[in-house]
Amino acid sequence: MPRGRLITIEGLEGAGKSTSIETISTLLDDHHIAYITTREPGGTDLGEHVREILLAHSDMPMHAMTELLLMFAARAEHIHKIITPALEAGRWVICDRFTDSSYAYQGGGRGLELEDITKLENIVLAGIKPDYTLMLDVPVEEGLARAGGDNSLDRFEQEEVAFFERARQVFLNLSEENDRFYVIDAARPAASVQEDIAEWIVSVIREKAT
Repeated sequence: MPRGRLITIEGLEGAGKSTSIETISTLLDDHHIAYITTREPGGTDLGEHVREILLAHSDMPMHAMTELLLMFAARAEHIHKIITPALEAGRWVICDRFTDSSYAYQGGGRGLELEDITKLENIVLAGIKPDYTLMLDVPVEEGLARAGGDNSLDRFEQEEVAFFERARQVFLNLSEENDRFYVIDAARPAASVQEDIAEWIVSVIREKAT
């Protein structure tokens, strides 16, 4: 059976990832392609528990390396129990965030060495790489405004603007270095953004069929 495709969706808070995944899912359904949707951190029972720890507010700040290791611990479980089995069964995997977010948030945002993230990536991913990455680019302040009021913000969303500016720059750098990226200006009207995403995923489907 042909291997499935791993499509990752990246972007800052408020970029519209959830709506974009709905658009992609609808088109995969229309083309009768078997798929699953999942997210990081999360995707497994263990991963969802780790997600709660990572997003929860605390009076004691988490060390940046602890945060990175928790992300990769959840990712290891996710890869071995969800992603790899789905791909081997021929299903497409649509993942809300993946390793690029670790480079952006823990690397760019927290200031950890990108080389250390690469070492963890080589150990944990076991050769798994996204086939395609959709990056929804939105100016930081606009994205944060979309994300909601202060009472609803998680631990990451409460970071200062400079944190997200650094993360956004890493995302943009990665998109320039990797052909698998498709970058969309997500600051435009939602209908235009989703129309572009629909055209892109149809082109991916057609490429798979050739």
